[in-house]
Amino acid sequence: MLQPSTTQRLRRRLLAWGTDLRADRWFPQLPLAILLGLGGWWLLRAMPAGSLHTVLDDLLESRRNLPPDSLPSLLIGAGMLLSALGLLLRSRLAWTLALLLSLTALASVMIGRAPHGIHAAAYFLLLPFLLLASWRRFDHSSLTSGTLFALTSVAMLLLYATFGAYYQGAAFRPQITDLTTALYFAVVTMSTVGYGDITPQTSDARLFTVSIIVLGVAVFATSLTAVVAPMVTRSLQRIVNRKGRRMKREHHFVVVGDTPLAVNTWRELSRRGQPVTRLLRRAPDTALPDDVDAVYGDPSDGDVLRQAGADKAQAVMAMLDNDSDNAFVVLAVREIARGVRTVAAVNNASYLGRVKLAQPDVLIAPQILGGELVAMLMTGEEINADFVLHRVFQPPEAAA
Repeated sequence: MLQPSTTQRLRRRLLAWGTDLRADRWFPQLPLAILLGLGGWWLLRAMPAGSLHTVLDDLLESRRNLPPDSLPSLLIGAGMLLSALGLLLRSRLAWTLALLLSLTALASVMIGRAPHGIHAAAYFLLLPFLLLASWRRFDHSSLTSGTLFALTSVAMLLLYATFGAYYQGAAFRPQITDLTTALYFAVVTMSTVGYGDITPQTSDARLFTVSIIVLGVAVFATSLTAVVAPMVTRSLQRIVNRKGRRMKREHHFVVVGDTPLAVNTWRELSRRGQPVTRLLRRAPDTALPDDVDAVYGDPSDGDVLRQAGADKAQAVMAMLDNDSDNAFVVLAVREIARGVRTVAAVNNASYLGRVKLAQPDVLIAPQILGGELVAMLMTGEEINADFVLHRVFQPPEAAA
């Protein structure tokens, strides 16, 4: 038997440590949220105007001591701090906003003359790569994350419009001399009402006003979608789940995923008269038949698994197309119900050891068998039932 390489041994050890530390609960969202928050705090502390305390005093007392080039750092830094909270919720919207803010911060640092510019540029250059590398883990689209995204976007735009108009007050007729008038102009312009009582007189002021209008339409449309879409989706899912919930979710089977293996497993169990609940990440484009018991949500979330009755099931079969997700499902099932039998599917041979570390009761790897069977047939090797069963149903105790 071939000995595992150093890389494989290191990977297994890291996965084992991750399992012991319950890394699926906090990684990578917690480290990324900390990095993003630190980046936002650095921008706030490194503003040209001096300390954050001085800046807040200038704003609250309506003084014009704050240079206009401090506004980008203020807005980007505040946005990063708010987006860091969304990353903790694994929000896809917060992830998108964090990526955009990181790229904007990188451009701001490279264009401006901030202290420690080289170190800051390297920091904000690394952060987007880390976010892109972990985008699969940020798949939540909830009302909470949507609301956070909407509030963050509207607040940042309102700050940009208000203080931008305030610092360019002399370029308007009549002149904008206080923050109250600047806020009034910002809201009227963002909402595209445009009473016309305050008008821009210079090219810079006109371009600034155009930017407020364009950003206002984009932000309000996106924010409305971010808040309303999860509400509509959740309502539809409740209707679908309530419509399909016709069996008692006890001593049943839970099939996770919509892969061909998952669909065929569900179909064969149903054909044999067994109670089966399908657990899918989202509702399919084509509605399921009325007699199908289905639950929609994150299959590695304990609450979603309990909704599907995984804690009272005979077995939970993780048959997603991502092998790492299958391992996380097995770990989540063990947390809520240790006595429930678990089955994990493996689609890629390179992830076989990773899934074994989750210690499912049954490890099925039908796709791995295909290439080996073809090679054996072509070379005339003998194929027997024991060999096929051993290859299709990998014994978990062989993880070592």
